[in-house]
Amino acid sequence: MTRLAATFAATMIATGPALAETLHFPSLSYRTGPFAAGGIPFADGYSDYLTLINERDGGIGGVPIRQTECETAYNTERGVECYQSIRGDNPLVLQPLSTGITYQLIPRTMEDGIPMHTMGYGRTSAVNGEVFNWTFNYPANYWDGASVIINYLLDENDGSLEGKKIALLYHNSAYGREPIPTLTRLSERHGYELLTIGVDSPGQEQGSQWLQIRRERPDYVVMWGWGVMNPTAIQEAANIRFPMENFIGVWWSGSQQDVRPVGAGAHGYKALAMHGTGMDYPIYEDMQRYVIDAGKYAGTGDEVGTVLYSRGMYAAMLAVEAAKKAQEIHGVAAITPAMMRDGMANLEITEELMAELGLPNFGPAFSVSCQNHGGSGAAMIQQWDANAGEWNLITDWIEPDRELIMEMAMEDSLAFAAENNMTPACLN
Repeated sequence: MTRLAATFAATMIATGPALAETLHFPSLSYRTGPFAAGGIPFADGYSDYLTLINERDGGIGGVPIRQTECETAYNTERGVECYQSIRGDNPLVLQPLSTGITYQLIPRTMEDGIPMHTMGYGRTSAVNGEVFNWTFNYPANYWDGASVIINYLLDENDGSLEGKKIALLYHNSAYGREPIPTLTRLSERHGYELLTIGVDSPGQEQGSQWLQIRRERPDYVVMWGWGVMNPTAIQEAANIRFPMENFIGVWWSGSQQDVRPVGAGAHGYKALAMHGTGMDYPIYEDMQRYVIDAGKYAGTGDEVGTVLYSRGMYAAMLAVEAAKKAQEIHGVAAITPAMMRDGMANLEITEELMAELGLPNFGPAFSVSCQNHGGSGAAMIQQWDANAGEWNLITDWIEPDRELIMEMAMEDSLAFAAENNMTPACLN
């Protein structure tokens, strides 16, 4: 038996109808390995929302959803193997939850005509839909996140970061290196000194990095971490008594899994938030009734309402709304991957729609176009209250410097097009 055959789990969630009568939503998940702490709640939230749509609504447009999961262990090679195993099974949209896997799948999905949603991760310049026709990264990307953090710090410092020192502690991978170009350009504009400090995967060894931080004494530390790297870094910061309110993580470094292991030492730590926090949303009443109480939840059911569970749920909601849009555009319920792409390329998320879905003020309003596959780019700042054991949003939506980001995205995406002999063009 091959490794892929041993690890592949294709689980029918909607039973009864033949495969041709279902809408296939695969999940490239990782419930094992050093990054499982983040992969599990996201996969659970993604699966539970799709289950909710089946149980409450009877599927999308009357067509049941079929879910499959393929375990990648956050390994790029295994992620590509998973893709190869499902590409012929009418997958409507891929959600790799890995920048490394995303980079490998971009050319493959282009060739095969399968849309991919890399929500808040992946190749940032995929925001340019004239080049990356099949990849979408709404509602925000890494460069947006870096810019939002700098705009927040500008506001905290009366509009000036001149003479400040900011350290970027990053996972030494394609993921962790993504914000460096943006933070570098913004340092030239705003006059702060940027230190870049890499942490090799998986990130449990950070002694030398925090010795450097203690020696360099930056005013702020920004973290682009994932998995075990995050609580390790927060613990190291607490050990050297770095001011936790000056330590800010990206949205992949701001979950309960990142702060709970540190206990009281994590109090005051901040992170980006691309969506609301907590369970004070009507959607959770339906989730409780149709999924949790019915025993149809994914995993063990203990991640409901956590940050990454909510993010998986959010990703699934956006996928379902894109499928509805595709059905509307093409006038058929049994959509194809190409039709799904059209739905994603014309997706519009309004405040009214979010309220109707039971998620009022949960995420930003945005619309997708050929020139912008990345949504609004806005994010908030959340802060951990160790005493209450909860994240609190401490800002409203903060806009990034979209002019700079789109300029950088055009440079990078057009270089990709030239390297691959592509002529940028809209498909819709």
